[in-house]
Amino acid sequence: MNIKEALYKSCLKFIDDRLLMVKNTILDIQNSLQSETKSSAGDKHETGRAMLQLEREKAGHQLAEIEKQQHILHKINLELKHHKVALGSVVKTTQSNYFIAISAGEITIDNVSYFAISAATPIAQLLLSKTIGDEVVFRENSFKIVEVF
Repeated sequence: MNIKEALYKSCLKFIDDRLLMVKNTILDIQNSLQSETKSSAGDKHETGRAMLQLEREKAGHQLAEIEKQQHILHKINLELKHHKVALGSVVKTTQSNYFIAISAGEITIDNVSYFAISAATPIAQLLLSKTIGDEVVFRENSFKIVEVF
């Protein structure tokens, strides 16, 4: 398995883990809403239901965000060889290594660290369309692109 494929699979696992967590949260909320019985303190009951509804709405937004990230990942063609930084590129610089995909944090492959970042992040915005040898300045730090694939 090559580096790009390993990074891609790590991002897929990151998304799957988040999806499972959010689905479990939604299920717990549904169960709580169904098991909530009308107590003698009506206001307390209504407040509890309202809080659960808000939690369900929040989980729904998280689910929508995960679906967006899945969609972005499915756009990546692992066979494509990049000469300029684009979605799906692995970018090695004199400072750090990046995988332009989704924001999934640091991933270590063969004892080398890569940061899985969204194309919308400030650092990715600076890297996009750049090529080997280009210099990038981010937060007053200057670094060079040494490899793009």
